[in-house]
Amino acid sequence: MAGDSVDEAVRVAPAPALRGLVGWYSGYRQRGVPPSRHRGLPSPWLTLIITLHEPLSVAAHPDPGAPPGDYPTLLGGLHLAPALIDMPGRQSGIQVAISPLGARVLLGLPAGELAGTDVHADDVLGADVREVHDKVREASGWNARFAAVDDWLLRRTARHDGARTACAAPVAGAWQRLLSAGGRLRVDRLAAETAVSERHLRNRFRAEIGLTPKAAARVIRFDLARRRLAGHPGAPDLAGLAADCGYADQSHLDREFAALAACTPSDWLAQEFRNIQSGHYPPA
Repeated sequence: MAGDSVDEAVRVAPAPALRGLVGWYSGYRQRGVPPSRHRGLPSPWLTLIITLHEPLSVAAHPDPGAPPGDYPTLLGGLHLAPALIDMPGRQSGIQVAISPLGARVLLGLPAGELAGTDVHADDVLGADVREVHDKVREASGWNARFAAVDDWLLRRTARHDGARTACAAPVAGAWQRLLSAGGRLRVDRLAAETAVSERHLRNRFRAEIGLTPKAAARVIRFDLARRRLAGHPGAPDLAGLAADCGYADQSHLDREFAALAACTPSDWLAQEFRNIQSGHYPPA
């Protein structure tokens, strides 16, 4: 780190009572780094961003019809196309990874209602998120910031506790099976294991998760491949990675990157190399 530049990345687990609803918190702070453009890639987590100083500048959304804009707080559902984030050399905030199974409890609505979108978080959560935004910006240090988010989300779980049973079997069980299998589970087998028809599972999945089971499996497998790729940025074995993650071959992996990231695996590594090196992309 040279001169007055800052490039911090901190990742922690949420409070124990939130685990299963929230995957992790990622804190980031950058100052004096070269301007760049970041790809917000499809993943099996909903994204909540609470900025500290500058708003998040979204150049392109997963929904191509949504206009670019600046977001003090952002809430995004599961999606099948990348978002493009302009990084002008300084930005800071906290990213909260929310399980789609936790959306009803934490957000007050099913994840399906946010599918394919990135929106101002206060459009969904109202003054509630503006309050925690102020507390995070006033907090001193990452521990205090994460504690403010913990406290806020714990209060929301108490408020929406009755929603815990709304996303029940077969969706919850099928989602966990897909995650455990790394996305490598056929939809007909998934339906059979959850004792429902493929059509019923598909309709329930789309409503609760925001993706069909087939699309969700693609995203889970892609996210696993992308994180493993980030763990070996120097000399990646793409053919071996493809085999390990259940792709037919390297060409299949390349096609999935083209579809879900709008670039090749090598191009993504080159574009995100600084973020990977500084810890913004921890391997799975």
